[in-house]
Amino acid sequence: MSELTDRGRDFREAITGFIEARREAKLKGKEEDAADAASRYDYATWLADAARRVGQIQAVTHVLKATHPDARGSSLHVRPDSLPQHAEVGSHLLGPDFAEDVVGNAAALDVYKLLKLDVDGRRLLDWMQDGDADLLAALHDDAAIASGWMEAFGGLVRKEADFGSHEAAKQVYWLVGGDATEDADYHLLQPMFSSTLSHAVHGELQEARFGEANKLARQAFRDKNEHAQPYRDYRGLAVRKLGGTKPQNISQLNSERGGINYLLASLPPTWDTEQPRKLLNIGSAMERLAWFDGVRENVDRLTRFLLSDPPPNDQTRTFRERIEQELGTQLALFAAETWARFEPGWTASDDCALPRHQQIWLDPGRAEDIARDPENPALSDEDRAFFAEYEFGNWPDEVAGDFANWVNERLREAGLVAVGDAEYGHWARQAIVEAAWPVPVQRRAPKAGRA
Repeated sequence: MSELTDRGRDFREAITGFIEARREAKLKGKEEDAADAASRYDYATWLADAARRVGQIQAVTHVLKATHPDARGSSLHVRPDSLPQHAEVGSHLLGPDFAEDVVGNAAALDVYKLLKLDVDGRRLLDWMQDGDADLLAALHDDAAIASGWMEAFGGLVRKEADFGSHEAAKQVYWLVGGDATEDADYHLLQPMFSSTLSHAVHGELQEARFGEANKLARQAFRDKNEHAQPYRDYRGLAVRKLGGTKPQNISQLNSERGGINYLLASLPPTWDTEQPRKLLNIGSAMERLAWFDGVRENVDRLTRFLLSDPPPNDQTRTFRERIEQELGTQLALFAAETWARFEPGWTASDDCALPRHQQIWLDPGRAEDIARDPENPALSDEDRAFFAEYEFGNWPDEVAGDFANWVNERLREAGLVAVGDAEYGHWARQAIVEAAWPVPVQRRAPKAGRA
């Protein structure tokens, strides 16, 4: 028997300790089986059996059975750092630091636990794949036997010669040609479940939910106390349970997660009625009018109609006026909904960058509050100026002019370069006719040509 190096002894001690721990766990409370276990858990005997069984499992990153437990096809091992780097979230973001999963016979997963043992900063599996000489000597005195074991263990990560799918796997026909009626113009794709990415997400969510550091930060937030670190919160989570009562039948990492695979909330946003954030820190409310219900559709309809060069007759005039009236009504509804949703006075915020006339248009309740108590000493000079312009200013004309400029600009962007002063005056008149101004003052349309 050749003398082992210090590294060789480290390898031997790590493997011996693992086998002994397995023996003790197996014999706990079963002293009558001690004699039989002594032979089965002998160092060389156990390693020989493990080298035989390692072929029943495979190291992977993408698990087929996560799609359906009865699927009988190929799982994949693809290093995240070898994937194309793109902007979307995916497995590629894990880089070289990722958790490897194992699929196959659950009864052979103890072999993987052996190969995960850390010696000198790396897994036994990594040393075996490198053909480390000290590890080779530690496995067996016979170099041929040791080499056979090392090759078998290193084969945990392998590529199948032929990939196969299964009827229980999800598949998608993807059109790659130009004729949807031709079978040859489709590729058949099989989406694969990235167990490595799911494991990374699971770790992040567990730390956010139960980690001590995040719990302290969360408590400080609730108590409104200062804290050195922010806290992370993932709301509306759902859980997809894989494997039922036997999560190990899906994969090793799935078993470590108890079969739990988190799903992040995928819900439409809710309008925050407490704070008008959508209208803060912008220079014009017309930026938001474009996203108001039906506005973009009506502008597109008008654009398409005008680009078609319709004849100058009554039918054309009627169609155009109907769209114009709808846009004017939507302008009024946009203002009315803003009044209803936001508490009066929101435009007094330092973050409100809207011009004064738009502030008055969208926050008339602020002026009404001032009118109830004009001598209130808490009123600022800005409040008094706001109220004065509300009562005596030309703010409706200015809003109508903003609307006219905005519509003209949309038409120019669509290719109607001839729009100008005449159209500006027309849109402004439409805005004044349709918009529900909050003060009963007769207005005139602003002069053409404002920009």
